[in-house]
Amino acid sequence: MAKMIIDSGGRLSLPHPVVRELGQKTLELSSFSPRHLLLTHRRDEGELVMAGELGELAIADLLSFFNMFRKSGVLTFYFPAGVKELSFLQGEIIAASSSLPEEQLGEILCVLGKLDRSALHWARNLAGGVPPTGQLLVDKGLVGAKDLWQVVRYRAETIIYSLFALSGGSFFFVARTPEVDEQVRLSMSTQNLIMEGLRRFDERALFMRRIGSDRHLPVLTGKTLAGLPPVAERMLELIAQGRYPVRELLRKAGGGEFEGLRLLHQLLEKGLVAMEEAPAPPLEGELGDLLNIFNGALTAISRRVLGRHPGFLDEVRAFMRDVPQPFSFVFRDVGLCDDGSVDGGRILANLAGLEEGDKERLLAEALSELIYMACGVARRELPEVESGELIQRVREVTQRVKSFIGRKG
Repeated sequence: MAKMIIDSGGRLSLPHPVVRELGQKTLELSSFSPRHLLLTHRRDEGELVMAGELGELAIADLLSFFNMFRKSGVLTFYFPAGVKELSFLQGEIIAASSSLPEEQLGEILCVLGKLDRSALHWARNLAGGVPPTGQLLVDKGLVGAKDLWQVVRYRAETIIYSLFALSGGSFFFVARTPEVDEQVRLSMSTQNLIMEGLRRFDERALFMRRIGSDRHLPVLTGKTLAGLPPVAERMLELIAQGRYPVRELLRKAGGGEFEGLRLLHQLLEKGLVAMEEAPAPPLEGELGDLLNIFNGALTAISRRVLGRHPGFLDEVRAFMRDVPQPFSFVFRDVGLCDDGSVDGGRILANLAGLEEGDKERLLAEALSELIYMACGVARRELPEVESGELIQRVREVTQRVKSFIGRKG
């Protein structure tokens, strides 16, 4: 967490992600003590009754608390990767939503083999570039109503189970009566959801100890075995066709992430496949050019700022960790080098699977946000003349990027 000090005038300088999220909003002092300060933004949707940071207080503890005391309201989790919401009614979880790309309805329909990916792209364009609603998919005949109903409920449970694998992040609970469509209301008890979530968390850790990383490449050993489940057979076919990292293999094979990891673990245990580390993707081509342009700007800023602000790189890392979607998708697990440049290979791995045009646009927008943040720190830490010269150089860099993207368009 960023460290802040209230100055003698009572002013508090907030980190850039906080300013971006809460800037221009009216804040109220809700409570304070020698150990905490709570400022809240009041809205008409209900009363904020609890907020905090995940750590000693784990996901299972929170869910058990609201279940035990039969609370009604919406529990929101704010992670670097995105936002998740759980709706409670009298202590039971009745609905769940998520902003994570892999937990969008259309993505899960594709993973489960209920929707073709080209059809999803078409529907997204029809919806104006945003994830299409289930109703749109049914109205256009892309998904059957029964399949949609089953997948909506499956998605809600998946959102809950995946919470147990996340660490860090913040949460808040707003007391109100949630509005949920009865047709998609969860029927499993909260205690059962907690037990299943903990079981999956433990088993997933067991699977990943054998698999290693979702970036590793499964390869065939030449051994065969009859009577495998259909999804496992599909995995073997895909591995024979090409070298896919685990994350991409699970997406293409269908069946969901947890079930896919379980089956891949079985294939490893039976000696049908082995794991290899993926080579770092070369920084070449148009995406490599974009990364090199931005990394040049980042290293130039770092050289100037680090002399006056040794914590600059930590501030940049915190920004990359806390940036919202869709940029958190780009910066997921991305390291920052000592010279201020970002790990381009990890970024390219994160972008794998997207359309080429989407890769360039998302990469340029995410790195522009990072540059903007770094310039803000330079303006704060450096003398006016020095920071002005540096920011002018950075503007020239961003203009090169705009020209590059313009030529592509």
